[in-house]
Amino acid sequence: MEQPVGFAGQISAEQIPQVVEKGFRSVINNRPDQEGGAEQPTSAQIEAAARAVGLDYVYQPVVAGQISEIDVRTFANHYHELPKPILMFCRTGNRSNNLYQLAKQMDLLDD
Repeated sequence: MEQPVGFAGQISAEQIPQVVEKGFRSVINNRPDQEGGAEQPTSAQIEAAARAVGLDYVYQPVVAGQISEIDVRTFANHYHELPKPILMFCRTGNRSNNLYQLAKQMDLLDD
């Protein structure tokens, strides 16, 4: 299998078909709603588009610079339950990548 996880900056509902085309089977949104103001798409909008095309979707908002052990363990649980590959996104992708790397460092992931 290729990488089980990919990372992206903010995505929109309109980009969900591209997520499917790239072979992702699940999406994890790590960006809190309204973090970027009114122009930021809501989790509900993206979730509706994702579910409409058969993607699994999880909203797990994490505050930049404040990732806790609970956040990491919660992500690890999602990681084990969701179909892979998983696209994780936040504002830039860094927060999502940090969450994944911390889970690996804590030996919470199978790969």
